[in-house]
Amino acid sequence: MRAVVCKELGPPENLQVVELPDPEPGKGEVLIDVAAAGVNFPDALIIQGLYQFKPSPPFSPGGEVSGTIAAVGEGVEGFAIGDRVVAGLAWGGFAEKVVAPADKVIKVPDGVDMAVAASFFLAYATSLYALDDRAGLKKGETLAVLGAAGGVGLAAVQLGKAMGAKVIACASTDEKLALCREHGADETINYREEDLKQRLKALSGGGVDVLYDPVGGALSEQALRAMGWGGRFLVIGFAAGDIPKVPLNLVLLKSCQIVGVFWGMAIVRDPARHAEHVAQLYAWLKEGKIEPHLDHRYPLEEAPAAIRALMDRKAKGKLVVTMR
Repeated sequence: MRAVVCKELGPPENLQVVELPDPEPGKGEVLIDVAAAGVNFPDALIIQGLYQFKPSPPFSPGGEVSGTIAAVGEGVEGFAIGDRVVAGLAWGGFAEKVVAPADKVIKVPDGVDMAVAASFFLAYATSLYALDDRAGLKKGETLAVLGAAGGVGLAAVQLGKAMGAKVIACASTDEKLALCREHGADETINYREEDLKQRLKALSGGGVDVLYDPVGGALSEQALRAMGWGGRFLVIGFAAGDIPKVPLNLVLLKSCQIVGVFWGMAIVRDPARHAEHVAQLYAWLKEGKIEPHLDHRYPLEEAPAAIRALMDRKAKGKLVVTMR
């Protein structure tokens, strides 16, 4: 099989496409013929040794895949050869075949395009866990989303609307903000041209109830200063590269919360709750309440370029790597 391999930690340009032996599933595992793999910010971090999970080279990046089951390991029940599935992995997905623990695999409903399935799983499940379990977002509340045109950001915009919130999308260009409006954003802020804190306060009527931050850097403190009384500031990630240090007196004065969102560990600790979220997401997908936006599909050989596009913040919505 062909696979994208990280032989030494570093930028995506160091990745290589090589031929490897086909893997075989062990006890409790399934083998998936990969159709597509979603490209996510953890892929950019893991190849540099900067993610929470730190595999030793050589390894393949890629944390979410869609495909069909090619073989079933000992003790696996509920799956059969030919089943259409998605799987969440820590790494290994940028390959034509991948072995996955059966408890990390979920069937894909008929009619869902496999590239959409591969772009849907991580971003939407992360965002629903953040908004529902960690923030307790309620109908009528105001949700502000930083990096709103990115994969998880656009998912948060759509989910916020599906959950009945007023959504303020914040991004770096008018083009990205236009995409956010197409996907349901009520208001938009170009934080390269506008004062983020002042505009958030004005558009939210004094303060934001829930702030979704996958960006970090200098924007985080500005957004924190725009939080409303009892607000919830969701820490999703640090796409800007800098982990912010914020004055904790702001949390005290607003009686607000800074809430961590580690979806990768949450699904390990509470798989039943994760299954509930996935069922809800597929229901909303079927009803048209959410609609993944595929910005670009890359062949396997161009996977390094896909990761580079994500790192350079050129993606609008989701990027996927397709195997055939």
